[in-house]
Amino acid sequence: MRPIRDPEGAELRHLASACELTGKTILEIGCGDGKFTRQYAGASKKIFGIDPEITDLRTAKNDMNTSEYHSFFIQSMGERLPFPSQSFNIAIFACSL
Repeated sequence: MRPIRDPEGAELRHLASACELTGKTILEIGCGDGKFTRQYAGASKKIFGIDPEITDLRTAKNDMNTSEYHSFFIQSMGERLPFPSQSFNIAIFACSL
C-alpha cells in the first residue's frame, strides 16, 4: 500500500467540518490511486471514485478492500458522469481541478 498523502487526516477533518459524511453516498471525481478515497470510505455508506487513468484505478482497487468499504472505482471523465441524476449526496474534487 502506498503512503497516505494526508497522514494527519487534516483533509478529512476539514471536509467533515463542512458536511456530514456518515451514511452518505459519495462521488470522488479524479480519485487517482485512491489515497483520499480510503479516508472518506470509512464514514460513507458507499463511495464511488472515478478517474480517466486505468492504472491509477487499478492501484486504488488493489490497495483498498472494496467490499469492506462498499467502494467502486470506474474509469470515466468528470465532464460526463456515468450515473443518473441525484445518485450521490456529496461530490468531492479533492485534487482534480
